[in-house]
Order: sequence, then structure tokens, then C-alpha cells
Amino acid sequence: MAAVQTKPQPRPALGRRPGGRAPRTFEQANRRLKWMMLAPALLFVGAMIVFPLVYTVNLGFTDAFGAVNADQEYVGFQNFTDALGDTRRFWPAVQRTVVFTVGAVLLETVLGLALAMLMRRAFTGIRWVRTILLIPLLTTPVAIGILWLLILDPTNGIANHLLESVGLPPQEFLGSVSQSLPTLMLIDVWQWTPMMTLLLLAGLATLPEEPEEAARVDGANGWQRFRHVVLPMLSTTLATALVLRSVDALKTFDLLYATKGPGGGSDFEVETLNVYAYGLTFDYLEYGLAAAVLVLFTLFIIGVVLVLRRRAGRKSA
Repeated sequence: MAAVQTKPQPRPALGRRPGGRAPRTFEQANRRLKWMMLAPALLFVGAMIVFPLVYTVNLGFTDAFGAVNADQEYVGFQNFTDALGDTRRFWPAVQRTVVFTVGAVLLETVLGLALAMLMRRAFTGIRWVRTILLIPLLTTPVAIGILWLLILDPTNGIANHLLESVGLPPQEFLGSVSQSLPTLMLIDVWQWTPMMTLLLLAGLATLPEEPEEAARVDGANGWQRFRHVVLPMLSTTLATALVLRSVDALKTFDLLYATKGPGGGSDFEVETLNVYAYGLTFDYLEYGLAAAVLVLFTLFIIGVVLVLRRRAGRKSA
């Protein structure tokens, strides 16, 4: 008896949703679930960033003075023009901010790269060296400022005793108008060079050894291998470390305030933009002008980051 031939029926669409819409795949559902889980945290972080930023920008266009909840009137760009036209406090503060940041970051980068190259190969006691390097990073900037105030005290500090023991004249250090900013730059270098060392050391650990071995076989000496092989391969890590440290150095406040107090000293010798804005807010109660200075400072930081990233992109290209 012949088998009966049946016509195959079309396979129904599984999981088709009402309205004829195609069903979501597992990847789509998983992506939607991830955004749903992240949404509360993103909204919270966004609110914590957007609200202070919008409030500060709005305050910068007002004549707020004495109290932030007092009656305010919008004065347009008056606060911004007053700040940009202030050649006695604002522009010198900008200059000190640039000098402090550039000088400290360059020294930290050079010393950090040198230490990272020395620690690239394992040696006896390397664990102790890395532990000692972490000590400045674990100490708060205020505590570091107080510590160096005691060390650099012109009368009883150990620094001048050491100078006198080798036949050098004593120095005023933080008590001098001309020496205060360079001294604080060196203190910042002492504190943050270990961070640059650790960042660059991590970058060196990821580099392949074959190009350097090939250069050694070709007869290149140590400096040539570093200059033409290691440094180009490390450029991305180096650029990232520069951006991170530069932004952090631009925002330095606690070390300066802990060592020199309000105004950055009697002659404003270490008054950077951070110290200047703090003084306008809490010493002079000029909230509108302080907000304008902070907005300008934020734009300045954004500009620095864009310039550093563009240069980093050119070097890595």
C-alpha cells in the first residue's frame, strides 16, 4: 500500500508578539536589561554632575553677594568681563596655575619614567621599593603639607640643618615669596611621582620584548633602544598618564592652602585659580564672581584636555 503524500505545512513564527512585531532576540533583551540596571546609577551620577554645573553657570550670571539665597539680579557677562579684566589677581593666578602644573607634571613624568625603567627588571628588594613608593600616595595632601612645613621650617626644620651641615646657607623655603611656588612644586613632585611610576611601569609590562631584542641584535645601545623602540610603543600609556596627572595638578588646592593659608600667602605668591576662587567664595562672599571664575577654570581644563588628547592622537597615529 502506497504511503500517502502530505503537503508540508509552513512553520509558524514562534514568539511573534501582538501587532505583528518581530520577537526580540536574546541579545536585544540582554542589552535592554543592562540599560535598565544601569539607568538608576547613570541618572544619579548625571544629576550630581549636571545640577552643580548648571547652578554654577547660572550663578555666574548674577550679582550674588553675601548669601547665595539673597535677592539676585542677572547681570549678563559682567562677572566674566570683570574676571578677565582683573590683571592684579586673576591673570597672575592663571600664570601660577600654568607654571605649577607644567613644572610639576614634567618633573613627575621624567622621574616617573626613569624609575619605571629602573624597576622594569626584577631585582632584590623590588617589593620593598614598590611599597615605599606607595607611602606618599597613601597620605592625605593636608598631612603632607603639615609634614613639609615642619621639615622646611626656617628655624627648626631639618632641611636647613642638612644644608648647613654641607656648607650651604639656610633657605626660607615656604617663608619666601620667590621660593614658595618652586618649593610646593617639588613637594607635589615628591608626592605624585610614584603614581606616574606605577602607571608607566604597568605600561612597560605590556610591551612585547621582540622589537627591543631585535634592536639589541642590530647593535643598538640602551639609549637608542629606549628612544626608538620603547618610547614609541609606550606613547599611548605616556599620553594617558600625562592627561590624568595634568588634570589632577590643575585642581591642586589642599596642599597650597594647608601650607600658605588664605590667598596663597601674604603676597598671593602661590594663589592659583583654585585658591583664588575659594577666597572669593568664603573670604569675600562674592559668589557671582567666584562662579564665573570657576566656569572659566572649567573651560580652561577642558581646553587643556583637548589639546593633550589631540597631541596624543597625533603621536600614536
